[in-house]
Amino acid sequence: MQDLDRITQIPGLMGGKATIRGLRVSVGMIVEQIAAGRSIEALLTDYPYLEREDILQALRYAAWRAEEREIALAR
Repeated sequence: MQDLDRITQIPGLMGGKATIRGLRVSVGMIVEQIAAGRSIEALLTDYPYLEREDILQALRYAAWRAEEREIALAR
């Protein structure tokens, strides 16, 4: 996927999870926070070392991964 230059996967960092710019902030944590109703502004306040584009790329990466394969959901 193009335009995800802020998403990194480093084997020894956070168990190899996708992170933001090699920081100890996982894409999953960002997505969970947004899904729980936190705003981008609130995340930027709580994590001052993050930038708006970091959060937007985390959301794009999660959307791309969700489209990557089909998962059977409970009916």
